Amino acid sequence: MSAPAFIALTQTGLDLARRLAETVPGAEVHGLASRTSGADTTFSETLAHLRGLFQAGRPIVGICAAGILIRAVAPLLADKRQEPAVIAVAEDATTVVPLLGGHHGANALARELAGTLGVTAAVTTAGDLRFGLALDDPPAGWRVANREAAKPVMAALLAGEAVGLTVESSSADWLQAADGFSEAAATPAVRVTHLADGDPAPETLVLHPPVLALGVGCERGCEAEELIGLARQTLADAGLAADAVACVVSVDVKADEAAVHALARDLGVPARFFTAAELEAETPRLQNPSDVVFAEVGCHGVAEGAALAAVGAAGELLVSKHKSKRATCAVGFYTRGLDPNRVGKKRGKLTVVGIGPGQSGWRTPAVTAALAAAEEIVGYGLYLDLIQDVIAGKPTHCSELAQEEARVRLSLERAAEGHEVALVSSGDAGIYALATLAFELLDREDKPEWNRLEVAVEPGVSAIQAAAARMGAPIGHDFCTVSLSDLLTPWEVIEKRLAAAAEGDFIVALYNPVSKRRRHQLPAARDALLRHRPAETPVILGRNLGREGETLEVIRLDELDPDRVDMLTLVLIGNSQTRHIARGQRGWVYTPRGYAAKMETTS
Repeated sequence: MSAPAFIALTQTGLDLARRLAETVPGAEVHGLASRTSGADTTFSETLAHLRGLFQAGRPIVGICAAGILIRAVAPLLADKRQEPAVIAVAEDATTVVPLLGGHHGANALARELAGTLGVTAAVTTAGDLRFGLALDDPPAGWRVANREAAKPVMAALLAGEAVGLTVESSSADWLQAADGFSEAAATPAVRVTHLADGDPAPETLVLHPPVLALGVGCERGCEAEELIGLARQTLADAGLAADAVACVVSVDVKADEAAVHALARDLGVPARFFTAAELEAETPRLQNPSDVVFAEVGCHGVAEGAALAAVGAAGELLVSKHKSKRATCAVGFYTRGLDPNRVGKKRGKLTVVGIGPGQSGWRTPAVTAALAAAEEIVGYGLYLDLIQDVIAGKPTHCSELAQEEARVRLSLERAAEGHEVALVSSGDAGIYALATLAFELLDREDKPEWNRLEVAVEPGVSAIQAAAARMGAPIGHDFCTVSLSDLLTPWEVIEKRLAAAAEGDFIVALYNPVSKRRRHQLPAARDALLRHRPAETPVILGRNLGREGETLEVIRLDELDPDRVDMLTLVLIGNSQTRHIARGQRGWVYTPRGYAAKMETTS
């Protein structure tokens, strides 16, 4: 089941939605624009929004009356086997009702949410109530080969009729604990198997448990199609069900190999990795040890070694190494079943996020989703305080503001250990922030374990955007940003950039304008700009933008003085055409795009 959307129609509902969404990885909170603030996504037409989510197959948790959800999706109901979960949660947190998709995750999710609230989920599905199971919604890792056969089986169980049960692999404890199954041949029946069954009997429900580990190796840059084709052909030739594969496994030097991850996605399972030393320990059990492979990666077999390492000492190599031009594949088997979370190590991921100025309304949904999905959070303490609504309960690593490199290094190390880490910046992570430092460290140190990571950057609302939005449209024409801090950039270089910006008539945003020891740079920047634009040029001073204590002020360029700003202030200086409209207490600032002048010239 994909991550659900929690729908809130009131602020009270949004607060509850946020609380519940924190317990579900990747969940988003959607709020009615006219009645809520702080949602990841807003909408104005409730029924249309709900229908769009439903048609997209997105699970829905509505913090509202069940009738609203029913009226929204009723015209779309067609095939219950394809419908996503729809759950209603009372705004006072007293009731959780799975309305649709009970066997597509709704019942399980409803129980989880009810547990968070300390109430009982109103599950009404007969099989769940009587037997505590749903045959077409098996435990994690299990797959249903022919979902349509679940109905006659469950009907027979509810009627008290004998139902056959054949278990060819896995313990199937969750099935055997239910009354009504018989080991004797009976129809309808349930067959639990890791073997492929291309044409099961109409009244035999085939379930595939996660008992196979697909070990793979490949040359660097191998085409995904080749590896996928080899793996599926290997399984088919051995009569094994692809749906019984629990995970794709390989050596850790392949953790960044696109083909390996493409194969895992194709099979719908996670990819896991072992060190060469761990695979070398499996050498006595290999059927095709190779000195050539040992010379390349430090172990005598990748595909067979990984498959055996995954299934452990109690498992076996069910299919020995098969080869294509650039790839290898082998299959391990452990009849008790595999939990991928206990197999090898997953590829680590570092996501550098910009949380914007601080308020949740200026935090992008992509950033919120990245924070929700992360297992660990690294950042400056103040910034982490601003996102507690998303990261509450997660392990966090804090350091002082000036310890940027230490934070980035820690985040890379934690990700290299197989964790999903979010590194937090304020504003936009790529503007005078930590994204650049992360890539600089990757470039400078060239560590193999870092190079295998998945690295992503999620943009945030920058200080220049926040200041501009608060004051109108001051950056409606060409603009640039200049940091006045000379800790990393020589002042002579900064002076050249200021002179060029002034001569080019750019709108200029000054970051890091002053500090306790740096006082002369701001007057120097002011004077450089005054040489090319009027003294009355509007200057916006935005402090603590989007946070408590926010202040905004518009002054003249010749009034710009270090005593009026600090390190929390963004200084935005207009160009020669920027205008200040005197309206109300503060007015508006905008920079014309030149259309009027162009029209006058050509008329």
